[in-house]
Order: sequence, then structure tokens, then C-alpha cells
Amino acid sequence: MVTILREKVSQRCKAAWDNISRRCRPIWDKLTAQSRKLRGKATLQLKFSLSYILVIAAVLVLLNSYPLLVSQNLMVSSNQDNLKSTAKVIESALMGLERLTEENVSAALSGLNETGATRIMVTDSAGLVLYDTRQGGDAVGEYALYSVIAAALRGSDAFYCQYDGEAFLSRMATPVVYHNQTVGAVYAYDYDTEQAALLESFQSNLMTISIMIALLVAGLSIMLSRMLTRQISGLLQAIRNVREGAYSHRADASGTDEIAQIAAEFNSLTDRLQTTESARRRFVSDASHELKTPLAGIRLLTDSILQTDNMDPDTTKEFVTDIGREAERLSRITENLLRLTRLDGGVVQAAYPVAVGPVLQRVERMLGMVAEEKGVTISGSASEDAVALATDDDVHQILYNLMENAIKYSAADNGFVRAEALVRDGQVVITVTDNGIGIPNEDLPHVFDRFYRVDKMRSREVGGTGLGLSIVKDTIENRGGSIQAGHGADGVGTVFTVTLPLAKREEELCEEE
Repeated sequence: MVTILREKVSQRCKAAWDNISRRCRPIWDKLTAQSRKLRGKATLQLKFSLSYILVIAAVLVLLNSYPLLVSQNLMVSSNQDNLKSTAKVIESALMGLERLTEENVSAALSGLNETGATRIMVTDSAGLVLYDTRQGGDAVGEYALYSVIAAALRGSDAFYCQYDGEAFLSRMATPVVYHNQTVGAVYAYDYDTEQAALLESFQSNLMTISIMIALLVAGLSIMLSRMLTRQISGLLQAIRNVREGAYSHRADASGTDEIAQIAAEFNSLTDRLQTTESARRRFVSDASHELKTPLAGIRLLTDSILQTDNMDPDTTKEFVTDIGREAERLSRITENLLRLTRLDGGVVQAAYPVAVGPVLQRVERMLGMVAEEKGVTISGSASEDAVALATDDDVHQILYNLMENAIKYSAADNGFVRAEALVRDGQVVITVTDNGIGIPNEDLPHVFDRFYRVDKMRSREVGGTGLGLSIVKDTIENRGGSIQAGHGADGVGTVFTVTLPLAKREEELCEEE
């Protein structure tokens, strides 16, 4: 019985798969040909489309296979129930017969109405046909060698069904029992073309609907993949434009999906690149200009000495002094540029506690002569706890540049520069105040820009490079501090306020350990 059912299921599945394969083969061949044609040109849109189509194709194959198998199983079950009912009716008519013969079987079934089966046979216990409804009854007197009859003579019901694409061929056999002894078997056979036609029609309609759905889904998948990749294509084009130097180009960042977020981040990055590039170009331009000015002066003075015959010693000395001054200025610009380059590259020495007071005294001594020549009074004070977390060179650079700059632009004869360092809110606060010409409000936001000068002509006269405050700002920010520029008391002069991290005391470090 198990072997018969296994064979039945195997044949049924094979028939369904062969039918689906036959119908889907042209579509598959077409897709394969297209894939060969597009090989090597697999864009993201194509990959998305093919993925959608393959997934839908797999789903449709499953949706076609399952209903067909279910329908076949229902029809097989229906045929089995019908044949079983027919066989049981005939078996009931033969119950009570101790021995089956042609005569008593024919007599018992003489009043039997239409059974609905194509053929009915009754055999004895040896498999000899005693009754046959097929026209002519030519099987009577012969042995029936069907497997289902053999199973029935062994005492069990047997059923077998086969679908050949045109009809359902069903066979059913049940034993005839008398006092627990099998005395014969009832065999029922049916050749059903009506249900086969219904199944074929259902299969054809299902395939037609599936093909229509597949075409619709394929079209929708192409549209969706195109919509999905349109933003990616725009982003890719934007990247190419930026790569070529068009930093003003922006990607479309409309929407809230991940692609829109990537586009927004790209635009933000491009903004930074544009700002950096603008600053770089401005820096290169300003640096070139600043370097050209002393070089041009040196060349002019040199040419004057070389081209002038019998130049008096005083004039020659004056020209050589000017050449030395321009060379010194050129050296300062170069040194400042190198310092800025190191700061931009993040090349900084490890920080350590630095007492501001001793550094301030050293700077006062170095600038004392310069201040005295200009008639400017300099003074400084620092609290003992003003210990910054930086380096000695950092603190010196900050104080020297700010105080030197203040001296240059202080009022003549009665000017003053005052530096003060104290601890406030857990930070070292350094202020440098002067009573000089001050900084206009419109220039305050730019005083820390590289090569920016409030008064360009006067800056060159006093030897300014336009880099000192930039170096101070970068040095402070690399140490986690800040700097601000503002007006002095009553709007006179300028006040620079610097904050640096406060170094922890040894007692605090011991407590933490």
C-alpha cells in the first residue's frame, strides 16, 4: 500500500513539474539570452530589476505548483471516495455468500443500479474473474493480475490513481469477507476525463494569470529600481563633479531615506571641502604676496647698489641695512608659515604643567627694550596657581605674540601693555590689554584669519606678517583653549582674553591614584 502511494505522489509531482517547466521554458530562455547580452554591463538598476524578477518568478512557480497539487489531491480523493463507495455497495451485496461463483455473484448483482464506475469486476479468493461489467465480459474466467486485487485478496483496501494529462485513471479493490475469511475481491475502475478537463482549464487559467502578474511585476520592478537608483546616479555624478574640482556642486538631498542622508552628508563634506579649498587658495595667494614683497624689496635694493657707480658709503650702508631688514622679515614669514604647517598637521608636543609667571617675566625682559624705544610701559602679573596644561614654548609663543602686537599698535610715548594671568572657573585665564589704536567692530571677527590686517599699510611699516594672531589661535585651540578679542575700557585699546586648561596639582593627582 505504501509503495503504491509513494509511486502515486511521485508521478503526480513529476507531471505537475513537467507541465510548469514546459510553460516556463520560453520565459527562462528569454531571460537567459538577455542576461548574456547584458553581461559586463550589470548596473545597480539592472541588478535590482533582475533580483525582483527572479524572486517573483520563484514565488509564481510555487504559487502555480501548490494549487495544482492541491487540486490534483482533491480530485484523487474524490475519485477514491466514489470508487470506495461503489466497491462497498457491491461488497454489501455479496456479504453472506460463503463461496463466490459466477451464478450467485450475477444473481446478487442483478438488481444493481448504475454504479458510476467505468468497470466493475468480482473475483474469487484465487483472483479468478467471476463478474465483469465491461462490454462482453471477456475477462470472466480469467485471472486478474492487478496489484490492487492482490492487495485486496490479502485482506486490505487498495487504491491507485494516475493522471496522464488527459484523464484520471483510478483503480479501487476491496476484499469480500465471510466469517473473517476473504472469499473474493471487488474491483472498480474509472476513467474520468471531466475532472481532468477541469484541472487542465484551471491550470491554463492559473498560468495565464501568473504570466500577466509576472509582466506587471517586472514592469513595476523596473520602475521602482529606476526610482531607487536615480538618486544614487545623481549622487555619483555629484561625486564626479567634485572630483573634477567643482566644489560648488551639490547632490539632491530631498527625502528622509538612507540615500538622502548620504547625500546630505556628502553636501556637508563638500561644504567643508569648498571652505578648505577657498582658505587654501587664499592662503597660497596671501603667502605668495607676502613672500614676494620682501623679495622684491631685496632685489630692488640690490639692483640699485649694483647699477649705481660710486655710491657713497652711507647710502650703501643704508641700502644694506634695508636688505637685512627685508631678509629678517622674510625669515619671520617663513618661520611662521612652517609653524602653521606643523599646527595644521597636528604635530604638537605632549602637554605638561607650565607655570605662567616665569614665562611672563621672561617675555617682559625680551620685549623691554622694544617697549622702551617706543615709550611704552609693559607690566605683568601672574598668580602662583596659574599653571597651564600646555608646553613652555606654547605659553611663550602666546604671550610674546600678543604683547609684541600690543606694543606695535600702542599709543606713542604714553602707551602701556599689561598682561595678567589668574585662575578662574577651573581654567587659566590670561589677559593682554593695551591703550592703542584698537580694532574696529567690523574687523574683530577676522583678526585671527591668516594674513588679515586691520591697517595693511601700517602693519607692513611695523613689520607685521599677518600670521601672529593666527599662530596664537591655533596653538591655543590645539591645547583645548580659546581666545577672544575685544575693546578695552571705555572703548580704548584692545583686550585679548585667553583660556587654557588648568594643570592638576600633585595633591589632586595623588587623591585620584
